[in-house]
Amino acid sequence: MLRIPRTVIGFALINGLTFAVDLSLVSVAHGILRMPLASAVTIGYAIAFSLAFVLNRRFNFRSHAPVGLDTLRYVPVVAINFGVILLGVTVALDAAGVQYQLARIAAGVCEAVFMYCAMRWFVFRATAEVNDAPAPQSGRAARLRRPSG
Repeated sequence: MLRIPRTVIGFALINGLTFAVDLSLVSVAHGILRMPLASAVTIGYAIAFSLAFVLNRRFNFRSHAPVGLDTLRYVPVVAINFGVILLGVTVALDAAGVQYQLARIAAGVCEAVFMYCAMRWFVFRATAEVNDAPAPQSGRAARLRRPSG
């Protein structure tokens, strides 16, 4: 049976929420206030990535490392994600004629894969390994799995 790590589910829930915040801010800033798309994406992302860091650190990866160390690992990940994936893909697709919200959603899919991997194996690596470890078996299930002999 396929086992999905708990952190994948938590990441999907938290980042789904923060992505909705991000897209809403981009829509208001660019669509209503007529800010340039790059500026609107920057504002939306800055607020969303800060919220995502706090929520993922506390509720998903449950990091107990000093916040400064987690932040030092998170900042370069965010910078790479922002410059290459988020802004690059969004602006390139918009320039190609894709509606900006759809361009942002496409970039969001790329971003989700990159950010989960970076958070799981780099930013919160120690706590993610503990949180994703299988729960110890007890009772009848443990006895049935125990090798004989």
